[in-house]
Amino acid sequence: MKKLLHLRISGIILLVLLSSCSQLEKAEKLISGLSEKERYQKENDIPDEIFQLWENRTEQALNDSLEIEIPYTETGSFKPRNFAIYSYQAVMMPGEVLNVETKTDSTSTLVFSELYRKVNPGGKFEKIASGKASMKSLNFEIQESGIYKIVIQPEIEANSPFRIQVEKSPAYLFPVMDGENQDIGSYWGDIRDGGKRNHEGIDIFASRGTPVLAATQGRIGFSGEKGLGGKQVWLRDQQRNQSLYYAHLDSIVPGLSRVQQGDTLGFVGNTGNARTTPPHLHFGIYKSGRGALNPLGFVYRTENPEPNLDFQQDIATRLKISSSLANLRDRPAAYNSQVLKKGKLGDTLFVQGKAEDWFHVRDIQDRSMYIHESLVEPAF
Repeated sequence: MKKLLHLRISGIILLVLLSSCSQLEKAEKLISGLSEKERYQKENDIPDEIFQLWENRTEQALNDSLEIEIPYTETGSFKPRNFAIYSYQAVMMPGEVLNVETKTDSTSTLVFSELYRKVNPGGKFEKIASGKASMKSLNFEIQESGIYKIVIQPEIEANSPFRIQVEKSPAYLFPVMDGENQDIGSYWGDIRDGGKRNHEGIDIFASRGTPVLAATQGRIGFSGEKGLGGKQVWLRDQQRNQSLYYAHLDSIVPGLSRVQQGDTLGFVGNTGNARTTPPHLHFGIYKSGRGALNPLGFVYRTENPEPNLDFQQDIATRLKISSSLANLRDRPAAYNSQVLKKGKLGDTLFVQGKAEDWFHVRDIQDRSMYIHESLVEPAF
């Protein structure tokens, strides 16, 4: 009898465990099909009304008109249920690697980062990448030339000073040893042969015999002398499904097969149809199914500032215009920027953050703009 009772109890426990496991699996499946923002809502039991208000801020960000030059840094302070959102528009080209990072003084603060691309001139933005909120960062290699928008949104209860850093770097190593951006003397699209053709690459000028380097690891498809390119090497980048073309070399390293980034492929010269020009490397990129690409973004190096570990915590949350007339702009600069609005003395502005001498603000109509610090004062 006792044995039978024991078996029945064991069976009930097993059924409860199986049921619990089944419910857990269902819950995991339900959560796994959600976006990161939706999982954030579920895991934190955020009411639908509040979550919808927060999520709808993305639409406002996509309508904002701010433009930046990369690198860009902004500091400020996230406030709970402030529903702040940040968006920055920039022109980018293939081969540029975008890195967006938001630092806070709390490691547990979630920050959602998304990247959008303008589908066509005057068209809408479509999302192409998302960062991981717990890492507060986004990293993406640009595939298409165009207008991109970075959208950054802190979690609803975020309460922390912050520093947003937007940087970019080239996907490839510079292909001439000790070369610099200023050594590029001829660019993509320059006219050749009296207008009969356009330049499908860039020319990097250097002393004869300067080592030419593998910009990435890969397999050598061809090395030798032929045609307009003279002595040349073709390096296959299998990761990106494209080939790198090195032309006008003075000489080629023999026996090349597979190479690592930074390996020497040959030496700068002026062979082929470059005999009448100073020694230089013609560097081109050809992608399968697309033909020639502009290689500039793959090798052009942007000087990113040294990371600043300090937070700027003394920024006012509200400002008022202290000048009789003040221009609010689409960029944090007086030059090369458009005036989005002419503010008046006493107008109230809500602070998003600060980029050097410029406040990033929103007006009472929720429009995002920049205003120079000399034109405003704290509003108490």
